[in-house]
Amino acid sequence: MSEKVAFDELDAALKRCGSNWDAAQAHGLLTGRLAVGGAAAAPEWLLRVLEDTDERDANRQECQKKLDSLYQATFWDLSERLSEFAPLLPDDDAGTEERAVAMAHWCEGFLHGLVSAEHGKALKERLAGEPLADIIRDMLQITRASVDEESDAETNEAAYAEILEYIRVAAQLAYEELSDIRHAEEQ
Repeated sequence: MSEKVAFDELDAALKRCGSNWDAAQAHGLLTGRLAVGGAAAAPEWLLRVLEDTDERDANRQECQKKLDSLYQATFWDLSERLSEFAPLLPDDDAGTEERAVAMAHWCEGFLHGLVSAEHGKALKERLAGEPLADIIRDMLQITRASVDEESDAETNEAAYAEILEYIRVAAQLAYEELSDIRHAEEQ
């Protein structure tokens, strides 16, 4: 397994190389694409995240190395089913507002990853059925997440932690639920 990529480092690298994606969105996209397409999704994901960046730029090359490490770690965490998967989000020392925005971006990327795959009939049916339809609806709601200004910090932290755990488990469940779709793609 490769080493974990830090949110702040990847986010800064994506900005330096001129990507239109932030670290949370890129990881969400990767997770959704892996759920649908497995390992074969990596090249398309990388091209999408690095779209419109200069291939000769050293910043892009540095970013691509971090993205490759992120892919390896994420694929390992999902495919080994060890419950070590976690969305790539800012550390707990970041403000709740910043983490809530990143969480919303992660969900946007994840949903884009699920639905931007080539949609065969089997995938469309699977995404429309339970539990994936519920996950998609919930993630859509989370894309509009914000901090409740009227609640105290402790309440907001508890809500954030609860939603984060839901996202973590939902992403793993989506990966498991789409196993037969991935295997059909490989054949």
